[in-house]
Amino acid sequence: MNHSKELNIGVLLYGVGHHQAAWLEEDSSINEFITIEYYENLARIAERGKLDAVFFADSQAFPAYSATELPTSYFDPLIALTAMSKVTDNVGLVSTISGTFNNPFTSARQLLSLHHITKGRAGWNLVTSMTHREAQNHSMSELPGRTVRYKKADEFAAVMDQLFESWSLEHYKPDRINKEIIKNESIQPFNYKGHNFQIKGPLTLPLGKAGKPVAMQAGTSMEGVALAAKYADAVYSVSWNLKQAKAYRNKLNEAIKASHRPEANIKVFPGLVTYVGRTKEEAWKKKLKLDGLLPIDSTLDQLEFFIQRDTTSWDLDEKVPPLPSVEEFTGPIGRYQTVLEIIEDKNPTVRELIGYLSAGGGHLTLIGTPREIVDEMEKWMNEGVADGFNLMPPTLPGGLEDFVDLIIPEMQNRGLFRKDYNGETFREMLALY
Repeated sequence: MNHSKELNIGVLLYGVGHHQAAWLEEDSSINEFITIEYYENLARIAERGKLDAVFFADSQAFPAYSATELPTSYFDPLIALTAMSKVTDNVGLVSTISGTFNNPFTSARQLLSLHHITKGRAGWNLVTSMTHREAQNHSMSELPGRTVRYKKADEFAAVMDQLFESWSLEHYKPDRINKEIIKNESIQPFNYKGHNFQIKGPLTLPLGKAGKPVAMQAGTSMEGVALAAKYADAVYSVSWNLKQAKAYRNKLNEAIKASHRPEANIKVFPGLVTYVGRTKEEAWKKKLKLDGLLPIDSTLDQLEFFIQRDTTSWDLDEKVPPLPSVEEFTGPIGRYQTVLEIIEDKNPTVRELIGYLSAGGGHLTLIGTPREIVDEMEKWMNEGVADGFNLMPPTLPGGLEDFVDLIIPEMQNRGLFRKDYNGETFREMLALY
């Protein structure tokens, strides 16, 4: 079957895999993941699979001094991506940027530098950050409130666009006869004065033929979705099932209609965790092996945080006891809703529930053969809730290699994915014109 529409696939790089027990496997990359060669290898695998992008999440703080919690990455994402760009030719390179802590001039300069170095392969994911520990590394006693952070992020995004567009290569026309390098009259300060930032401008390097770096967003709150509607080219979303995916798409569509660009076509990339095998049994074996390595105490602690209940009396191999409805729940609502959806869909034991939550924490999780997995991916595309997926492999590099070697060929055979790169820039690959 040939489709006129193809899916976009990116991969979120996180430690040695998104499953909390990935590092405990005998053949894990735990000793390699602090080297740049490890990330260069992941970028090469992604490019071998013709993936659209590699994406770094980021945290501005060391983990909470836990012996079992890995940092998101030891490297600054932009510097790691620059190294990775030199061993690849096509794959997009997306860095997380915090609007709460970063300086727009520095961020715009770094991103546009990467964009020039890679001839148009850079993207950025704007976040507002999440923890007081991060704030305390940036001369703050605690993280500002959500409203304050999102107002600052809105201003940050607006200034970034002004900086990116402050001048272009068209103004760079060395003229030996008239002894003029740059058409200076076209490049003027824009003198931005806002609540959080005062920037004279312009940027120190021009916008090239590839245009601006691709703007991504990942917030699921009302503020996050409103921010995406105003500035994003594409969004990363969290959806366990089609019901949640449809609700998110509707929420985004409403926010776009209410924004200053009601005709915007923002691509949606839900997170995707896959356990794939040549048989269903082989796929389940991979999942159960990882789940069997989980440190039960810390995973139960995480579950208690999600559901705000004591689990010490629960039997791991019995079904999950009844939980309050969403309306009765007083804690963080998003993750709790996902827990309830997993229970409704899978009717799991406690042990099975923490297994699902331990890899990605509630994203779409597909276990089976390439055909079974691609069937579901195609269904999400046809339902209009996914323009592609943000792959979250349970293990790295193994889970990424499995996806590239087993799932990508099945997608290609159905006309759902490119057989070769079809654009020179990241923006072209995502068909963002």
